[in-house]
Amino acid sequence: MYLSSLSISLPLWRMKLLFAHDRFGALGGAESNIFAVAHAFREKGHRVAILHGPGTAHGEERWRDLFEERYPLEKGAKCESIQSALWRFEPDVVYVHKMDDIEVLKLLTGCGVPTVRMVHDHDMYCMRSYKYDWLSRKICTRPASLYCVFRCGACLGRNRSGFWPMRWVSYRAKRKEIALNRQFSRLVVASEYMRQELLRNGFDAESIEIHPPVPRASEDRITSSFSNRNLIIYSGQIIRGKGVDVLLRALKEVTVPFECIILGDGNHKPYCEQLARELGLGKRVRFAGFVPQDELRRFFAEATVSVMSSVWPEPFGASGLEAMRYGLPVVAFDAGAIREWLIDGSNGFLVPWMDTQGFAARIDHLLSDKSLARRLGENARAAVNEHFEFSKYIHNLENLFLRLCVTNREEVRI
Repeated sequence: MYLSSLSISLPLWRMKLLFAHDRFGALGGAESNIFAVAHAFREKGHRVAILHGPGTAHGEERWRDLFEERYPLEKGAKCESIQSALWRFEPDVVYVHKMDDIEVLKLLTGCGVPTVRMVHDHDMYCMRSYKYDWLSRKICTRPASLYCVFRCGACLGRNRSGFWPMRWVSYRAKRKEIALNRQFSRLVVASEYMRQELLRNGFDAESIEIHPPVPRASEDRITSSFSNRNLIIYSGQIIRGKGVDVLLRALKEVTVPFECIILGDGNHKPYCEQLARELGLGKRVRFAGFVPQDELRRFFAEATVSVMSSVWPEPFGASGLEAMRYGLPVVAFDAGAIREWLIDGSNGFLVPWMDTQGFAARIDHLLSDKSLARRLGENARAAVNEHFEFSKYIHNLENLFLRLCVTNREEVRI
């Protein structure tokens, strides 16, 4: 009866949702998810605003159009920025995405408004943030502990800004960050794999809900031509954990003529560009840079296969689902949650972790057998449409927020 009454009242309740994120503008999967979700909620009549960090220099104009109310986290005045957002916007729910600032987390979890945290990656509980050994790349299966300091050496991290090449990462601060994140009303994860990671780090099972961040479907429903161009597409950030360097070493082993376009940007791009030249792939591999989400379809339209070379444990891998929605098979390493949606031999190929020869063999197979590529691509599109439907994803999030709003108002009345 209680859930039924919520379902009936859902379309009538116009909520005010305050998104919170450490960046502003397009960049990677987290930002794509924020934009798609906020846009969908605004289309349904809800009001959206954003509390945010510095800009990404990509797609910021579109974000300004979407979020008419914006509250930048001013350096040295974060408390005032948060108070302004809470007092002026008066949100029903605060929806936090990537945010590791302890001051901000403390203020938001204690603001008296229902708070939901979307756990996009491992930043929350991993001092290195990518959950694998820096040298061996072996995936870590331990919770945050003193092992991270004395055996992993995660207290020393790479400094990507400033004069010094290294920076100190505080274990005590990480423990405090984990404790603050346990205070969120709900934690949203993309996969069972991520749910288990939170449980391993002491989070309450009752506070965790799985809602995969489904890409929004294209209206034109493009299907690839699977042309003789033998086009391979990589789409994602070019950072070390995404394994573009490992992909290049696999492509070196591919025997069928091919062309590969790598879409994305990141701090590992210069290294990968140099590696491609050293491997003799300069004429077959092109780095196309950052491409807006709505322009990806023109690349998928001629591709034969989409590749995911992540060697870090992927929390979900939404870029693979995006390719599947266009009827493309996916070849990926078995890392993290990818096995939850990529079924080996059905909608693509799941390759043992870091097996570059196996990766190359699967690409060769699909490029040389277009009927197989089409069949797996059709299975991929059917699977993603059946299990990862965008409107259902938005409805489930909307229902989650509504439940928290109702509970909060009942508690206030009491």
